[in-house]
Amino acid sequence: MAEVTRLTRSGNLREATALIQRLLNRAEPQAAARTEQAEPVIQGSYHVVDEAADAAQRATQQSSAKGSSTQRSAANDRAAQAKTEEAEHPVGGSASAEHVHAASQGPKWWQRLRALLRAPGHAEPSPNRPQNRPSTHIAPGEPPPYVADEQELTQNRPSTHIAPGERFIESVYTNLAGTRAYKLYIPSGYQGQALPLVVMLHGCTQDPDDAAAGTRLNALAETELFLVAYPAQAASANRNKCWNWFVPSDQQRDSGEPSIIAGITRAIVRDYKLDARRVYVAGLSAGGAMAAIMGSAYPDIYAAIGVHSGLAYGAAHDLPSAFAAMQKGGARVMHSAHGLSSSEVVPTIVFHGDHDRTVHPRNGEQVLEQSLTHGQATKPRVNTERGQVPNGRSYTHSVYHDADGAAVMEQWLIHGAGHAWSGGSKEGSYTDPKGPDATREMVRFFYEHSK
Repeated sequence: MAEVTRLTRSGNLREATALIQRLLNRAEPQAAARTEQAEPVIQGSYHVVDEAADAAQRATQQSSAKGSSTQRSAANDRAAQAKTEEAEHPVGGSASAEHVHAASQGPKWWQRLRALLRAPGHAEPSPNRPQNRPSTHIAPGEPPPYVADEQELTQNRPSTHIAPGERFIESVYTNLAGTRAYKLYIPSGYQGQALPLVVMLHGCTQDPDDAAAGTRLNALAETELFLVAYPAQAASANRNKCWNWFVPSDQQRDSGEPSIIAGITRAIVRDYKLDARRVYVAGLSAGGAMAAIMGSAYPDIYAAIGVHSGLAYGAAHDLPSAFAAMQKGGARVMHSAHGLSSSEVVPTIVFHGDHDRTVHPRNGEQVLEQSLTHGQATKPRVNTERGQVPNGRSYTHSVYHDADGAAVMEQWLIHGAGHAWSGGSKEGSYTDPKGPDATREMVRFFYEHSK
């Protein structure tokens, strides 16, 4: 096996493969003879390492002097097995297969190797790694992926149809906090004029294309003339592509992800000469929570915010508090971002399903409460009405007016709805087409407010 290792490391894969076959023939000559004509052609590359033998030797040295030879053999097998299960290697250009380790020349290694060679492209299942099942491991500091209700999940892939004259371009923004890609929708009617900008923040497991398809925001931007930016969370920052709304360093002005999103916003407004008085941010779920953070941290940039199935700024500060907030609302909701005056009010529109089992509806109420406490000397006047989408869901719509009579807050509580974008398209994930059109209502609310 040392010769196999040397040949592999020098790039002589054909000779290494031939040597492996000869070793197999010696280990089980009758079985090899029976399968000589049926052996498939091996494609791809092999990575043969001898580290398992060293690990087995170390495990043997550490075993008790009282242990029997059987115990030492078991230690060897466990060390070799642990090394084997730690890595995967593509074979035949298809699914992953385990690395080949030469811990010994006993039945354990040659049986595993023969099975590997006879089934290129099909890994031998590890007893500790379920095959074809989603991972349930949660990294430290990360809440679990949001689980949608049955009606929220759709199987269709996002549609990104672009009409003549429209553009949906991808770019990248970098600052000291990191790098994020984003997509920008530019309507065909844009000719350099100072149009509004809406920044849309996707939810967990989503991306800009999915968010665009589910909300149909691009179609509305084409008719109403505004640009839409879709920042994309990086999987390297969060394995489920959630915005890190629960991490303190990602809740502050000029820090972490808020600084990146604000940087993307400023760059687009500057480069396309947009109307800086009409810049808005909205989001779904984790994106909605981050939209609330952006409104609290950057009231000088955003004229209004939209929070759909999200959480208030400061609803959580670590993983346990994130779990708790999602289940029953934040225990300590902050009322202003660090270093900002609580008198700065950002108009807010909130959508939430009253059957949301992922982010409790109490969180939507807390977003409103947080906004209403900013600089409100008197209790706002509230007008509430109930409505029904034809052949769809009923809802309760509340409008909050300030002392001057201006509508500064809105709440849409959708009855029977779960964790999904209300009135969205089935072409995107986490959508509920039966609800009122959250996209149209948010944009209508945005257009009522400017700096």
